[in-house]
Amino acid sequence: MPERKPRADAVRNREAVLAAADRLFARSDSPEHVTMADIAVEAGVGKGTLFRGFGDRTGLIQALYEARLEPIRQAVVDGPHPLGPGTPPVQRAPAVLDALLCFKLDRQHLALALEEAGTGSPYGAGHYDWWHDTLRGILEELPGFDGGDFAAHALLAAVRADLIDHLAYRLNIPRERLRADVAAFTAKVLDGPYESEPAAQ
Repeated sequence: MPERKPRADAVRNREAVLAAADRLFARSDSPEHVTMADIAVEAGVGKGTLFRGFGDRTGLIQALYEARLEPIRQAVVDGPHPLGPGTPPVQRAPAVLDALLCFKLDRQHLALALEEAGTGSPYGAGHYDWWHDTLRGILEELPGFDGGDFAAHALLAAVRADLIDHLAYRLNIPRERLRADVAAFTAKVLDGPYESEPAAQ
């Protein structure tokens, strides 16, 4: 039996809720100040619509984050250079991290809300495993590169939302300086104990 499509009004309500949450996180002083009641009012729907559609606040934040990050994820899966799978890993890994950094700079409070939701740690967020596995796979394409699992964790730690918030919005480090710093850190990790060409036989 084919899967039933959501009703048109349910789709509209979902999009209205995500757009409302997006606006509220963008203009909030702190992510914890954005409540389900605030989002319902902003979207013009009842609170019951939010809980039926997303389960709870964490579920709504996860859905919003995934929806807004999906274009980057899709570019990594099958997009063109520099994010796509045809890119050499030494170029692709920095491009993926730069894309995540820019996303979190542009959506500061949404990223913070997701990483703080439930566990207070990004490692418990559902999306984290996907990005870690993807980055590890890219690193393991480097000839002779060892320790891709730990290196992927270390590189993703460099673009944690709480670190970016501290550097960009508390220490006022400019965006381009942060991008350059993350690129330099990534280059050092990639310049580790691996050979750029297969060893001669």
